Amino acid sequence: MTALLEVRSLTRKFGQLTAVNDASFSVGAGEIWGFIGPNGAGKTTTMRSIATLDIPDQGDIFIEGHSVLVEPKRTRQRIGFMPDALGTYADTTIYEYLDFFARAVGLSQKVRPQRIKEVLSFTDLDKLHDRMMDSLSKGMGQRLCLAKTLLHDPALLILDEPAAGLDPRARVEFRELIRALANQGKGILISSHILSELSEVCDGVVVIEKGNIVREGQVHELTKNISEHEMLFVRTLKPVYELEKVLAEIPGVLKTRQEKSGMVIEFQGEEEAIADLLHTLVQRNLRPIEFHWHKADLEELFLSFTEGSLQ
Repeated sequence: MTALLEVRSLTRKFGQLTAVNDASFSVGAGEIWGFIGPNGAGKTTTMRSIATLDIPDQGDIFIEGHSVLVEPKRTRQRIGFMPDALGTYADTTIYEYLDFFARAVGLSQKVRPQRIKEVLSFTDLDKLHDRMMDSLSKGMGQRLCLAKTLLHDPALLILDEPAAGLDPRARVEFRELIRALANQGKGILISSHILSELSEVCDGVVVIEKGNIVREGQVHELTKNISEHEMLFVRTLKPVYELEKVLAEIPGVLKTRQEKSGMVIEFQGEEEAIADLLHTLVQRNLRPIEFHWHKADLEELFLSFTEGSLQ
């Protein structure tokens, strides 16, 4: 079965900088895939290449089996690209904005009004159709940008940081719209730094750092891989540096990471070994006041698979 999106050995360079290096991954119809990585990792460059807004130096990208390099016009009709910022136009209503882009994507006068009505209804903007677009809140602006992206009914949606700057309620509402689109059979590739939001909605993730894909796969498979070791959280009354020093001496402690006022510990061992770890902390007078297991999520994946370095 042909994947809706297939990226094959994509490489993009800017002078001496290799922004994306031999990247390969795929997204199926009805799936939501998160695209995560540090700033400058190559996410936007990859997404722009998929959306035919940039030309790779090597490799190719296929939409429903068709190359974006060989058939850019055909594949463009199947792609909806939502950038990380909505450009606003003075003295333009929401309806006028959508009508302009409906014409730009080639919708005929016969179907244009009905399609605009449908995307306004889906994004819950129908009652605001005559409002000036430069008066919209950030959340309403993102809804409008999504409505514009959906005008030509694309099969694949490329969403670059769509939740950035949204308040908690707006993020939840936007997440529900994304899930509804996936239920319609659309494939979605979505980048975000708000990993807690992606963990609620994504079927799979692609992790990129310094232009290289470091992990990709279904979320449950990746979390299972890092959950082969126990993930513990410890907070003590003694300073974190003293806790870290003691943990370095305890067998089974594989990795530690400071989080807030405590430490996250990747630990290899059975329950008895975990009990011994806690006993050691008490014996060494670290005075632990919080100690618990926690389930690995997208944030754990991200921190486990990346180093946080920039290029």
